[in-house]
Amino acid sequence: MTLIARSDDLRRENQRRVLAALRADSPLSRTELTATTGLSASTVTSITSSLLAADYLVEAPRKDGGTGDENASLARRGRPQVALALNPKAASIGALTLTLNRLSAVLVDYSGSVILEVTEKVETQSLARGEFGRRFVSLLKKAVDDAGASAGPLRHIALTVQGVSDAKGTRIHWSPILRHRDLQIDDDLREAFGTSVSIANDANMIATALKSREPQIYDQSYAAILLSHGIGMGLVLGGRTFNGILTSAAEFGHMCHIPQGALCRCGRHGCIEAYAGDYGIWRTATGGDPEVVPDWDIDRETMAELAGRAKAGDERARAAYTSAASAIGHGLRNLFTLLDPFPIAFVGSGVLAFDLMEPMIRTSLGRKGIGLAYTDAEFHCYENDLELTLLGTIVTGLTTLDRSLPVNKEAAGGDYATAD
Repeated sequence: MTLIARSDDLRRENQRRVLAALRADSPLSRTELTATTGLSASTVTSITSSLLAADYLVEAPRKDGGTGDENASLARRGRPQVALALNPKAASIGALTLTLNRLSAVLVDYSGSVILEVTEKVETQSLARGEFGRRFVSLLKKAVDDAGASAGPLRHIALTVQGVSDAKGTRIHWSPILRHRDLQIDDDLREAFGTSVSIANDANMIATALKSREPQIYDQSYAAILLSHGIGMGLVLGGRTFNGILTSAAEFGHMCHIPQGALCRCGRHGCIEAYAGDYGIWRTATGGDPEVVPDWDIDRETMAELAGRAKAGDERARAAYTSAASAIGHGLRNLFTLLDPFPIAFVGSGVLAFDLMEPMIRTSLGRKGIGLAYTDAEFHCYENDLELTLLGTIVTGLTTLDRSLPVNKEAAGGDYATAD
């Protein structure tokens, strides 16, 4: 039985490699797929034949119009070269995002193209527990109905939320934008659409998006740090997104910066977020009580105005950004001491003031302790966190769907290339 299970896993991994290659660059000839995946030509041919028969792939003209496929001799006799591409209508996924006061449902075809998006503005802090599932069902149903025959059957739903999800991807443990804990939405979606559902943390999805978009920078180990009304982290180690035993973990913003320090929204004291989150910076800059968390979310315009004052020389505002940078820098120093340095992507509205914070972040990293200093840390900045969150949700949803596709045991091949 173990040998059968391992053989099935091998076939599924081979099929996943072919689909992943086509998601990264499409269309591709079978020869190009063989080179990209490291699988044998016979295995690639078997897998693609099975996927073509099941309508998950379609034939398409090669991008360069040249030869090099196994059908080259036919091309020389005048037949156009064909390659393989994902069939957009083979299936669709729902990419759902739950952000501050906004619900979004995006319908995506099997090739990864967005069909349409439906959004709703709500007060996320005031919604009743049962309303989240009901509203997401309504939004996604509208998207599916409006798309009509232009979309393939809905095969998976991926939901992303700012906050802590469980390691199994089934519930939201805690989120600063909600008043409920242990919120379960997947049951409502599964019952309404009869398909699988996964729930993920937004920072993890941002990290996934960066790897998909810029693999030359974000490959084996890196982190995406969300600088916004909260401080989150998506951590990738050895090519795999890090999750804890029980939760999505990697809560960089809730690492302790100053024991018994300022109050954080999570209820503890001294967290990095209490100093570097938008509310923490605003609280410091305005002389607010460190034992009181503002009961309103600081909007982007207010933070932009505060950053402008700091750049113009307002000492209290500059001190607030210096304090935020010190918290982030000390957190990164601890992270690098534990795991060694790797690229860091700073994402979100907070990067608009990154020039105010970067010097102190690097100063904190460069202070020598036992001979360790990280003065040349690699930083990159991206303002649009919502765009990256959606991209990561789409990539994750499609990857999950690919892994769930049935495998033709006779056609999936028997060789195996080492997993990335």
